[in-house]
Amino acid sequence: QVQLVESGGGLVQPGGSLRLSCAASGSIFSINGMGWYRQTPGKQRELVARITSGGITHYADSVKGRFTISRGNAKNTVYLEMNSLKPEDTAVYYCNAGIKRTWGSLENDYWGQGTQVTVSS
Repeated sequence: QVQLVESGGGLVQPGGSLRLSCAASGSIFSINGMGWYRQTPGKQRELVARITSGGITHYADSVKGRFTISRGNAKNTVYLEMNSLKPEDTAVYYCNAGIKRTWGSLENDYWGQGTQVTVSS
């Protein structure tokens, strides 16, 4: 089994900061890219940020300059530092990872359960 577990969500005031964490565990041979996505009721899930195994990052235009994605040294963790938060950042944030479970297997996408981020005064 492969699990991605997020933590760090919560309620924060506009202009505040939060740091989300995600750890992958289980039967894992290797992890390629990892990323964060978010979704609000009635809207499609959207990419927030991704980072490759080599550290190359990509951000949604709406969060550039405010959010920073990073990987842990062991490469099984990913973080999202969120600064200057806005009410429109309110969403459920999901961790994603491209994982190979064995040497000969194809890479599959795995998702965390999601963590709620609410930006409100």
